[in-house]
Amino acid sequence: MGVETNRTFCRFCHANCAMLVDVEDGKVKAVRGDPDDPEYGGYTCLKGRELPDSHNAEHRLHHSLVRDETGEFQETPMPQALTHVSDELRRVIDKYGPDSVAVFMGSGGYQNSAAWAASYAFAQAVGSKHFFTSVKLDQPAKVFTTARYGRWEGGVNNFSDADVALFIGNNPIVSHYAPVGGVPPFSPSKRIRDRKEEGLKLIVADPRLAEVGLLADIYLPVKPGEDPALLAGMLHVIIEEGLYDRNFVSAHVDGFDELKEAVAAFPPDVAAERAGVDKDQLIAAARMFAGGSKGCAVTGTGPEMAGNGTLTEYLATCLNTICARFIQEGEKASAPRVFTTPRAPTRAQVADPVPMFGAPGMAKSRFRGLGQLGFEMPCNVLADEILTPGEGQIRALISVGGNPEVGFPNQLKMRRALEDLEIFVQIDPWMSASARRADVVLAPKQSLERDDITNLSEWWHERAYARYAEALAKAPGDVIDEYEMFWHLAKNLGLQLELAGGPVPMEGGTPPAKHEFLDLMTAGCLVPPSKVREDVRKAGGAAVIYDELHPVVKPANPEDENRFDLNAGAMPRDLLRYAEDKPGAEGYDLRLISRRSKHRFNSIGQPLRNLGQKVTTNPAYLHPEDMAARGLSDGDIIEISSPHATIHGVVKASNRVRPGLISMAHAFGDADAGKHNVREVGGSTNRLTSDEVDYDPITGQALQSAIPVRIAVA
Repeated sequence: MGVETNRTFCRFCHANCAMLVDVEDGKVKAVRGDPDDPEYGGYTCLKGRELPDSHNAEHRLHHSLVRDETGEFQETPMPQALTHVSDELRRVIDKYGPDSVAVFMGSGGYQNSAAWAASYAFAQAVGSKHFFTSVKLDQPAKVFTTARYGRWEGGVNNFSDADVALFIGNNPIVSHYAPVGGVPPFSPSKRIRDRKEEGLKLIVADPRLAEVGLLADIYLPVKPGEDPALLAGMLHVIIEEGLYDRNFVSAHVDGFDELKEAVAAFPPDVAAERAGVDKDQLIAAARMFAGGSKGCAVTGTGPEMAGNGTLTEYLATCLNTICARFIQEGEKASAPRVFTTPRAPTRAQVADPVPMFGAPGMAKSRFRGLGQLGFEMPCNVLADEILTPGEGQIRALISVGGNPEVGFPNQLKMRRALEDLEIFVQIDPWMSASARRADVVLAPKQSLERDDITNLSEWWHERAYARYAEALAKAPGDVIDEYEMFWHLAKNLGLQLELAGGPVPMEGGTPPAKHEFLDLMTAGCLVPPSKVREDVRKAGGAAVIYDELHPVVKPANPEDENRFDLNAGAMPRDLLRYAEDKPGAEGYDLRLISRRSKHRFNSIGQPLRNLGQKVTTNPAYLHPEDMAARGLSDGDIIEISSPHATIHGVVKASNRVRPGLISMAHAFGDADAGKHNVREVGGSTNRLTSDEVDYDPITGQALQSAIPVRIAVA
């Protein structure tokens, strides 16, 4: 059989770029962007273009691995491996109870459109509260603030309609990520440049002059961790100069007076000094943002990881709220989300409040007063819940496409925790740092070997865009889909999986087909996946846009009286606490900030040959002035020490990093990196962090950026 070219979409990250794939005899030969796709226009990133290597690499796992009685891994047929895991889970549950089992959904797991639902359904069937995801590692405050202070049913302004935008620690050109209202991660650089040609004004606040900062009309080099000062100063200017939407605030917002009083502590001179920016530029940014008619303030993961994440998200929410950056009656709603369920009302009003933390019935951890955020437990407590004896101690962990040894704070503690488990199951196509700690490694199919829908990326689509990609390549060995793994585990344990559409069929020895599972998972959505599959087939594999189904914002219900509440919980009083804090850590004269890498998606991509050759290490970027003051040159190996641990890094000069900072990629490298191999592997910054100090009291977010450090020649 010759080469066949098919349309599909990438699943290396959440952007889901449209692709053309060449397949010969069931093997992926080449991939490239689909120039005819209306959203992506041929765009792909260099990570996605490595899908052939990801599927065909010799060191990819084709069979599952189970440790024998000597502790050595043995290739094991999938049914036998799943039976072994089921037997161990039954033993653990019978001995310790259902909360002794935990599931962690990592970044890799999210790329399978059914994996979150399958893993969550499994945890629910077991009866365990211990369900964790990578979202609670680097952006839990976005979950908490989604509805804490109010949510507009019509959604926030779309980027395509904006005449102004404020990006706070968000570099979508590399991360391919922005919250809803930011630039969609589909050819983000071109989108920004095209919008600027149409008149968009762009404000970027970031300690590092990242790629998106080069496109800014105003660039604010804010000190890491001091985003609240910058945002409070901008709010002060907007309120004092009367630049906010008075009619909207009067009609829909409570707590405005309390916010005004709180930001009074941050006049422009005070805010600018604390934030490390020019006062006139701060004022100009406030006037530019408020002077626009549409456009949002959005944050990246860096500000959340740099301390005061919930406060930062609250203040960004305040900017959008008092400037009324919401879609109004008669307009098409933002992010129509074809596959999302349940469907929420779409009216020109504030939605019903949704408790995200601390509500009656929401599970609590045994540690640090933390508890469930939405559907999930905070990642901050996972290691302690494993290591600490007592009721509810975790004894079994299933990691789905995650890499907890590299991705979690307090890395050495997490390593001890993984080794302390009675059974650790890693679902992974590679022998990652976490897989090497596991008792069982289950080998999954990769993206082009399975069916998937675009439910992950649809949060960024401003149109009712949907795809159903069918399996194109032949899976090697006896690998299976992640949802099938959880079905078999549940079946072996005598458990019933439940999805939005009801119980999953558990009869017989074979899971339901993927499209049937997806239909149950998305019951009540705009268009069922099986119908999208039919429509995509008719379109020759191309995406389908259901413009006629795009919800339009309806009039408000006059009987509903919900309002935004900017005086909820600890806010805005927490801003006054922040004002009194004196930043600094004695003996640590630098701050290490996180960055995204073009060549990795968190820790994903490390095993791939071409990506590994392009970037072999995790460079420690320093300003040339800081290097000269310490007698350092490009390529020198340094020790980087925090109050908690030490790692090694390879110095690289960059005048785009403000003096006093080190910039390194987050979740990079390997847990075993040291001076002897740092040039080939790269250090992991999570070793420098702690989950027990400097954490957010609501979300548990650890300080994983703006980390106080000092350096020395190694």
